[in-house]
Amino acid sequence: MSGAMTRRNLLEAGLCAAAGTGAVSAGATQARKRKMPDSWTALCLNEDDSHYYYSRAGQKLDAEKIASWVDQYAGTQIRELMLCPNCMRASFDSKVWDPIWKGYDPDGPDDQPLLASTNPSDRKGVRGWIHTAWHLAHEGVDVYKIWIERARHVGLSPWLTMRMNDIHNVDDEKSFIHSEFWRANPQFRRVPYRFTSWPDRAFDYGRPEVRAYHFRLIEELAERYDFDGLELDWMRFGFHFRPGREAEGAELLTQFTTDVRRLLDGWEKRRKHRIRLGARVASRPATALGLGMDAVTWAHRGLIDMLVVTPFWASIEPDMPIEIWRELLQGTRTRLAAGLELLLRPHPGFANPPYNSLETVRGAAASLLDRGADRIYLFNYFDDHAGDPDMEYATLLRECGKAQTLSGKPRRHVLTYSDTFAPGEPSASALPVSCSPGQWRAFRLPTGPKPSGGRVEARFGIQGATESDVRGWEVRLNGAPCSFTGRISLTKPVVNLPAFAFEAPVGAMERGYNLLELLPAGAGQIEWVEIAAL
Repeated sequence: MSGAMTRRNLLEAGLCAAAGTGAVSAGATQARKRKMPDSWTALCLNEDDSHYYYSRAGQKLDAEKIASWVDQYAGTQIRELMLCPNCMRASFDSKVWDPIWKGYDPDGPDDQPLLASTNPSDRKGVRGWIHTAWHLAHEGVDVYKIWIERARHVGLSPWLTMRMNDIHNVDDEKSFIHSEFWRANPQFRRVPYRFTSWPDRAFDYGRPEVRAYHFRLIEELAERYDFDGLELDWMRFGFHFRPGREAEGAELLTQFTTDVRRLLDGWEKRRKHRIRLGARVASRPATALGLGMDAVTWAHRGLIDMLVVTPFWASIEPDMPIEIWRELLQGTRTRLAAGLELLLRPHPGFANPPYNSLETVRGAAASLLDRGADRIYLFNYFDDHAGDPDMEYATLLRECGKAQTLSGKPRRHVLTYSDTFAPGEPSASALPVSCSPGQWRAFRLPTGPKPSGGRVEARFGIQGATESDVRGWEVRLNGAPCSFTGRISLTKPVVNLPAFAFEAPVGAMERGYNLLELLPAGAGQIEWVEIAAL
């Protein structure tokens, strides 16, 4: 029986399905916890293919100024600096893929053919990316070579991370961001018979031409750059096979990963150092496998050194089943990283989602590290946030990769949801919840280590409720009664909802999951739930 099918039998037996539904018992969850030695844990940071060029557009850039970008991460908890050189096009002068500036006229107007389909309000930023990348390449400056060299110099491990199926803007066939290969070959798309969302127009990795096209870029990256590791980012955008073909697709991705490992083995001999291989996959084992990402087989065959489990984009996901991933990876050398996204949506329909703050990142990181993650992996946490007082970027980089440096700090644990599901897989979100008088509601939140002191608050964002309405509501934490403290303003991040707090007994908190029960005295819709350890 194939590795993918063996793994599927395990998942369907209930171990991993239970993790996605919260059906694992508290005792079983605690039994699977494995406290990681604090010296093993750290941060990874992903720098995408466009941010640097966007944010430095118009600046005078030379090799030293480019290298100095790396310096801000020296002396932090970041261990691996993950550098992304591509979307559907390359941000360097690739010989096998279209560079981002293909078709660009540096002397042309903003509405030149390459940019004509771009929203006029976005053209300045897009042109800044394209022009900056074009100018540096034509000056003979290779940003990624400079960063790799500087990263090693300051004690960081430089990796490249390749987006395996980036599909930004595929609703616009003429967008500047698309490769000519994608435009010229609609028959290679994942769902040729419809268009309901971007993933329908992703490349179909069931086609050998698609796999060969992407492998050529990997070959070029390995030849051109002397990196410590290469990550295959299967979560940009996560859908790689025609609906219903994911099981056979899992075999194809396993072979593809095997071929990449063999390629890197050959370059190890030339570079005379270990070259690691990583993968970024969906947050829950059953979903990852259902999308064709058989990461457990990759680990057990010794193909990957690091596995990043992550949501896609819509929200941070503090309730990823890390302890179950650990059990599935037992006996392998693969390190496990928990991916944190920048946005914070409590449910799919939540309008104007805020960015995470230092306190909400602390909350997610504390829980995921306590569940056994080796790394916290930051995605979309760019240095633009350095001036954001809510983010406290420099502090985040020095605290959020280790349990020891998180201990005793204020943290917020917000109830969110999983944003990625395999085709046909049931999806779920705990929020929003409509309240009726006399009808109990319950919410289960992962909060990591038990606080040793301070205060604990249960907080609710409730549409259509006033302070006088909520004052009579009964709230319990793990069965212990909580006392109403009044209406509050949720800050860091700010949430545009009427919000109310109940003080909970610190002694009622448990390690791991904590249960909030609520008995409304009136009507309202709960859209936000959190436990704050202050």
